[in-house]
Amino acid sequence: MPWLPRAALLWDVVLGFLGTAAFLIDLGADLWAAGQYVLSGRYLWAALVLALLGLASVALQLFSWVWLRADPAGLHEPQPPGRCLALLHLVQLGYLYRCVQGLQQGLLVWQQEEPSEFDLAYADFLTMDISMLRLFETFLETTPQLTLVLAIVLQSGRAEPYQWVSIGTSFVGISWALLDYHRALRTCLPSKSPLGLGSSVVYFLWNLLLLWPRVLAVALFSALFPHSVALHFLGLWLVLLLWVWLQGTDFMPDARSEWLYRATVATILYFSWFNVAEGHTRGRATIHLVFLLSDSILVAVTWSTHTSWLPSGIPLHVLLPASGLCFLLGLALRLAYYHWLHPSCRWEPDRVDGTRGFRSLEGLQLPHNSRMTRLAQNFFPRVREEEAVLPQKEEVNGVL
Repeated sequence: MPWLPRAALLWDVVLGFLGTAAFLIDLGADLWAAGQYVLSGRYLWAALVLALLGLASVALQLFSWVWLRADPAGLHEPQPPGRCLALLHLVQLGYLYRCVQGLQQGLLVWQQEEPSEFDLAYADFLTMDISMLRLFETFLETTPQLTLVLAIVLQSGRAEPYQWVSIGTSFVGISWALLDYHRALRTCLPSKSPLGLGSSVVYFLWNLLLLWPRVLAVALFSALFPHSVALHFLGLWLVLLLWVWLQGTDFMPDARSEWLYRATVATILYFSWFNVAEGHTRGRATIHLVFLLSDSILVAVTWSTHTSWLPSGIPLHVLLPASGLCFLLGLALRLAYYHWLHPSCRWEPDRVDGTRGFRSLEGLQLPHNSRMTRLAQNFFPRVREEEAVLPQKEEVNGVL
């Protein structure tokens, strides 16, 4: 692994710290909102906020614990004893422990004059796990919380200061998770190409612009039919879960934990696109886009026949057309990204998680995060055989 400038290593540490801080601020905003709902007598809203927090936290701890147990023995040395790690995850601190561990390793690498290949690879290993957990938390907790807050605002016709704070922190958390995940995926590229600013901005914008109309549609449905939104989610979620299962995912170390991953991916697909298998990506993405678009259009049509059910202070006649424009712009940026900015790669054969097939100059096996590599292989297509014999070009503005 090439030696990185110290400024770049420090920037990685800063990004890790900011990501952890964004998570804690978003958590604090949600707890503040739940407390305000309790004080104002809105116990159901408070219970929903806390339930989303609890379910997402439990899922994160399970992912973190299963991954730690599946990693090779001695990879994370030194670390607390197994019982202490289990207790940390039991009290819902496993994710924060991983964030602190990643920051410590980043600082260790930055403080070295010439970081060893092993330390650099291990820092990447930890960062990739944290990025995946952050993305899962975003769609299991942050995005549903944003949908819930918007539904409450649509029902009540006004937004309190703590609700504005919750909306703001949710958008920051979603934006950060999308950028961090894209950055982690690019780290897995065999060529180790730098993350282009242009490709990052376009990737972030098309995800956010397509996510916003979906969140507004679900929030609108929740405000109109609060007693039916659970059935709506469960029906679509079961269809998406079946679809994920039919694609034959093989991400987790065992069959039981694989269903946790499939359930999480089905939740992500309820809001946004997430590729879980190689090949035929364009067809699957088109099917998913049409599926969500049809559902969102049905919600918009339903609102047009029930306009009197919501307070008149909410300018939905402006928000819905604006969401349509966001969708079209996001779709155009998505097409532009996949046409010009999405690299193809010549992937190496799969390796055992935790090690690479070659050794560093120090004679140590370099850590290799096959979990993130598997997702990157799904995200970045393999180069075609006829393209493999062509001479390689340098990356220009995010294009390989």
